[in-house]
Amino acid sequence: MYKFLNGLLLTIVLAGVVVTKGHCQDVIPKEFYTAAGIPDSLKEDANSIVRYSTDEVTIKGPGEAVVKHHSLITILNEKGDGEANIRYTYNKKYDTYSFIDVRAYDANGVQVKKYHKSDFYDYALVGGWDVANDERYLDLKHTVASYPATIEVEYEEDISSFISLDNWDIQNIEQAVQNETYKVLAKPAIGFRYKYTNIKLNVEKGKADDYDTYTWQVKNLKAIKKEENVLMTSVIPFVSFGTSAFNCDGYPGNISTWQDYGKWVYGLNKDVCTLNPQRVAEIRKMTDTIKTDKEKAKFLYQYLQQNTRYVSVQLGIGGWKPFDANFVDTKKYGDCKALANYMYALLKAVNIPSYWAVVYAGFNGLSSDPAFPKNQFNHEILCIPFKNDTTWLDCTMTTRQFGQPGPFTENRNALLITEDGGKLVNTPKSKAEDNQFNSEVHVVLDADGGAKAQVKILSTGEYREEYIQMGYKKQDEQKDDLLTDLDLKQPSVFNFQYGDDKNGVKELDLNLEYDKLYDIAAGDKQFYHSNVFALWNTTVPILEKRKSDYCFDFPRIKTCVTTIDLPAGFEVETLPTNQQLKFTYGDYEVKYSYDAAKNQVISTAKFNLTNQVIPAAKYTEMQQYMDAVAKAQNKKLVIRKKA
Repeated sequence: MYKFLNGLLLTIVLAGVVVTKGHCQDVIPKEFYTAAGIPDSLKEDANSIVRYSTDEVTIKGPGEAVVKHHSLITILNEKGDGEANIRYTYNKKYDTYSFIDVRAYDANGVQVKKYHKSDFYDYALVGGWDVANDERYLDLKHTVASYPATIEVEYEEDISSFISLDNWDIQNIEQAVQNETYKVLAKPAIGFRYKYTNIKLNVEKGKADDYDTYTWQVKNLKAIKKEENVLMTSVIPFVSFGTSAFNCDGYPGNISTWQDYGKWVYGLNKDVCTLNPQRVAEIRKMTDTIKTDKEKAKFLYQYLQQNTRYVSVQLGIGGWKPFDANFVDTKKYGDCKALANYMYALLKAVNIPSYWAVVYAGFNGLSSDPAFPKNQFNHEILCIPFKNDTTWLDCTMTTRQFGQPGPFTENRNALLITEDGGKLVNTPKSKAEDNQFNSEVHVVLDADGGAKAQVKILSTGEYREEYIQMGYKKQDEQKDDLLTDLDLKQPSVFNFQYGDDKNGVKELDLNLEYDKLYDIAAGDKQFYHSNVFALWNTTVPILEKRKSDYCFDFPRIKTCVTTIDLPAGFEVETLPTNQQLKFTYGDYEVKYSYDAAKNQVISTAKFNLTNQVIPAAKYTEMQQYMDAVAKAQNKKLVIRKKA
């Protein structure tokens, strides 16, 4: 069960009396409804404040729960307007809201608007590659007329199928908390568990009838100041919840250990992972002349990429159980788990063992806690345990190179699904060498400062993927993307074409013309950047102290060799000096030379980022390094007319 809310896990704002109107009977102090009741200490760095929030989750049995929620959030400015945009996702088979009430108040606690569940728009949660699923979302957008404003939300939700419970998301970035309470009632046999992240709390334990009770409360949490390029799970305080026993669409299971959960997943897959005998014979014939198992696996991976496409159908247990491999073989489509399962079956046909692997996908994505089994996976890939050479395949990526799953699933742990159960293992570490942008530029200047430039880009890894995906856009969009990404000076003529894509290297060729390429002309002198585009155009602000790690999407290597033909009758007056800059997680080097016989200036530059996550303690070093790189790239080439 997953709810996606715009802002914090929704907080309800109640009427201005002692006992709220509506379904709950919470006794709420009157000052929570008025902006005057906000302590000044909570306003710093805050766009919204959770004035009051209670959640009560009753876990009746495996896969059965009732959630009662009531909250008040005061919005201080327009940056906090997301708290007035209320969205709940739900599964139409397993999830119902008996009621949802929303009330809006002005700064004085006077109610200005009231909404019910019937006022929410109810949408199917499909789009992109989704064809069908059971997921829907309820959506309500309240327009805030003036600030401060308070939003109250109250609902009750009945859930009849789940593997893992939602987290208690205590606060969002730039959001303070005045008073929050979270209570869980769980049958002892369910095996309820919890884990704190980025916060330490005390829990009050008790008994209520035949339930164990757990109650947490937080008060007067100051807002977390926003930092750029941060992994939110390393900053936001939350409490994770889990149960050992679960039930998903009538399929009971246990997640008290990773091994147990892996057994449940294996049970879903084991009867759909074998191709029929005729297809097995055909696959073997296709590969019988290929000498090694690894070469066979590469051939079959490319066969899958060329003959299938990603389509998401998530109905009932189909959200967890893959299509039969024979279905994918015939229909030529499937979601991530169906395509991984099909690749598993192709390999199985030629006696190459492999493992399904579930993982949380996304740049700098979550790693699962070995000590706290909980389903937080959103993707499935495949692992082939070749001797001394474990190979990972992302079977949804039709252009990805064999054995290079990429930073979308690297640098974290994945759960291997084996006959003996689940096993957490590390996916490969992203390497700069896998993501290269190598370029050659030839610029021909004329005496008036105009220029023609030919640019050849050879890209691998994430850069290659970027240019392949860019090719599917409209031409004007491609042009805008290239101008922005390369930070090119606007040319008078801009033509480009995509070249070959061979052996994991994608070629892109640009032809540019400029009426005036120089930055400044003074007398008989012309001042130019020594490159048509900067290899690196990111700088970061000076901070007294960075609290969180700084995250790039992936490590990389970028190079450029630029040849500039000077006009006849001109010579170099000032050649930029060579520079070499170093940083704990990278380096930058540029060299210049002048060939007087050819009247050419040649520069060779290389930028290297070896790690995409920069520890907070290294932020100042990175900031100074990035500034130095920017200054180095801004050095001017000065040419002049010969006397």
